[in-house]
Parts: sequence; structure tokens; C-alpha cells
Amino acid sequence: MSLAQSTTSRRALLSAAALLPLAGGRAEAATAAPGSARDHYARAAKLAGRDPVLTTLVKALTLGVTPAQPKAPKPLKIFDNVAVVSTGFVSVTALLTSGGVILIDALSSPDEAGKVIVPQLKSLGVDPSAIKYVVAAHGHDDHFGGAQYLADRYSARVMMSPADWKLVAAEKPPNAPKRDLDIADGGRLTLGDTTVSFHHTPGHTPGTVSMIFPARWRGRRHTAMLWGGTNPPAAVADKRIYLDSVLAFAATMRKAGVDVELNNHGAADYGLARMEELRAGAAANPFVLGRARTQRFMKVMEAMMRGRIATDLETGG
Repeated sequence: MSLAQSTTSRRALLSAAALLPLAGGRAEAATAAPGSARDHYARAAKLAGRDPVLTTLVKALTLGVTPAQPKAPKPLKIFDNVAVVSTGFVSVTALLTSGGVILIDALSSPDEAGKVIVPQLKSLGVDPSAIKYVVAAHGHDDHFGGAQYLADRYSARVMMSPADWKLVAAEKPPNAPKRDLDIADGGRLTLGDTTVSFHHTPGHTPGTVSMIFPARWRGRRHTAMLWGGTNPPAAVADKRIYLDSVLAFAATMRKAGVDVELNNHGAADYGLARMEELRAGAAANPFVLGRARTQRFMKVMEAMMRGRIATDLETGG
């Protein structure tokens, strides 16, 4: 097991990402782009087309939309080595390695950890005592609420970015885990045959973390990403930070060859519906979007964030 910090400079990565060419071959800065909010939203809609994954993302990022509260799905292995358990509103992703389980997020409370995560993992043939790490993608209670329960019961180590450990310490929410391991930007965690790379993508919270890891399906290896925090922040400055994160992570995804898109809120990316497609026997795994489509996913997110920033500037919000 190893957890090492990358030597890549966050500032250098953001600077490079901020000048990525867009569809027309023109470079734009992360914090400024010509066009009205309406222009950016129209571009997002055009990029999304009739793709249900992308149109769902557009809706999730639209100003004034209340996050969906869908019915909880039954647990499912969405890849040979990746399982999802969910309350509907928020999901936990379990990476099943040869050395144990890495759990991404932990639902909202000890009660949900004990009554949802534990029995649902068991129903999939996964031993909860094999949980070695609980990774909180960000410092909101619906992602860390059950972490301390799992740490106390199974001796799992709890991981969060330093910025969000500080956020949790400042806000003192119920069920906050005791500070344990810090997630470094560019850091890697290896457990058994699986290595997860962590990337700071602030915006949703100051220390939101997104991940890249291997996913296997019927003997074929894929590369998955999981975006750590979807709902845009309120302040314009924080939206600009979010946009920088989108650009930087899209560049990281491209370099890593990401072809699978995942989210911890499955109603925001058509993920819950894709679970049911897979459960019903879909011929192809619907979470495998391919490299071009995962990049288009990020372009849609970029256009929507540019639209949200422009909306704030136009309305004085």
C-alpha cells in the first residue's frame, strides 16, 4: 500500500488546462470567454444533443434545479471490480481489489452505513470487513457520514483532502470522522492489484477530490473517473475555481485515457438509469462511454459552468 504525492505542480496543470483548445480550435481562458450566458447554455445543449447522460448533466447544472431524490436502487456490480450501493440521492462506489475494498464515500450517517452499506455489500458477495479505506470525495455529510462507523467497526482508514478536513473541523457537523489520512493532489493509493490516483478539483467545496482508477468488464480493462462534487457553488469566484478544476481534470483524463464516467450522485449523470440498463442485460456496459464521449461530458460541464458564471455577471448575482 502506498500513498505518494505527485511532483506535478497544481499551478502548472491549471495554467496548461486553462488554454485547452475548444471545439472550434480556439483557446479560452478559464475565467473569461466571449458570449452571453445564453450562448454558453446553447453550446452545452448542442454538445449534449440527445445523449441521455449529457442531457441529464445539463439539467443537473441548470440554475434553480433542485437535486433529484430518486428511489434507492438495488445494489449492483457495475464492473467486475466496481460495485455501487445507493440511497438514490447519493451513492457509494466500492473498488474491489485483491487486497481488500476501497470505499468511495460513506453515505450520510452511521445508521445508513450499518443499514445500507454493510448489508448491500454482503448481498453482492463483498465482505464489509475487507474495507481498508474510506475515501470522502468532499467534506459534506452525505459523503462522510458513515465513515467513522466503518473505521470503528472494520479498522478502515478514512481519507479526505486537507482543505476539507479543515472545512469539517470548522463546521463541526454531526458524524464527522476523526481526522486520519490526507489526500494529496496527484497522490496515489495502491491496494492489492488496484491503484487509484487522486486529483484536487475544488469548487463544490474547497477540497473536493476526483479520482481515476481501473475498471474491468468481462476481461477487458477500462479506465474510470469519478467526479467528486457536482453541484456548483454560490460565489462567482468559487464557480471560476470549479471551472479551472473542470479544465484541469479533463486534461488529466485525456492523458490517462479515461473511457468510463462515474458520479457519486447517480441522478446527475443518468447513472441510476444506467444501473437499471445494466441490470436488465444491456449488451454493452452503459458506463463505458469511450474516450471521446467522456471528454464531451467534461465539455458540457465546462459550457454549463461558463454559462453559470456569465449569468451571475449579467444579473449581478
